[in-house]
Amino acid sequence: MKRYKLRIPTPDGKVETVIDDPENERHGLLLVAHPHPLHGGSMDNKVVTTLAKTANEAGWVTVRPNFRGVGMSEGSFDAGMGETEDLLAIARFVEKSYPDLSWVLAGFSFGAYVQHRLRQHLDAKRLILVAPAVTMYEFDPVPEDTVVIVGEEDELIPPAAIRLWATEHGLTVKGIPGAGHFFHGKLKELKQAFLEACPC
Repeated sequence: MKRYKLRIPTPDGKVETVIDDPENERHGLLLVAHPHPLHGGSMDNKVVTTLAKTANEAGWVTVRPNFRGVGMSEGSFDAGMGETEDLLAIARFVEKSYPDLSWVLAGFSFGAYVQHRLRQHLDAKRLILVAPAVTMYEFDPVPEDTVVIVGEEDELIPPAAIRLWATEHGLTVKGIPGAGHFFHGKLKELKQAFLEACPC
């Protein structure tokens, strides 16, 4: 596997991005969005890295950016609007190197909100929302094959609210018993749920 550490140009400045390329038998591209940047979220979040590593092991090129103002990314927090523009710019940049590969989009918490917005502008084989912050942001409808992963003991986003939103949109929900918002001690179960959700 080869790792690239880049600062990719976006509308509001350069965004720090890590790309992990399995090099052999690439199956697709996974773009992972991290939790809220004003509350410690970054591309090194353990949920984000678990999803990326899982996809890498399955032969996918993974892309993990830091949102505006995090790490070496320029700019400042824009409540999901500018972050969506940044991810679209990053996706277009990456596609130039992998023109024959299709996208899967995954986002955790605030990152799920950004990815559901990005999906309106970027074609993808699957949208995977992990602990989506549906009680903190107004989510638009998403494709019917979107998969929602929820910790059944989520202390930040009520699991019942996530399930209600998912049910209203006819989405598949994968619940992880005993898991809180950050999936402490449940990363193995998260990995399995992600593998079942991802067309990897």
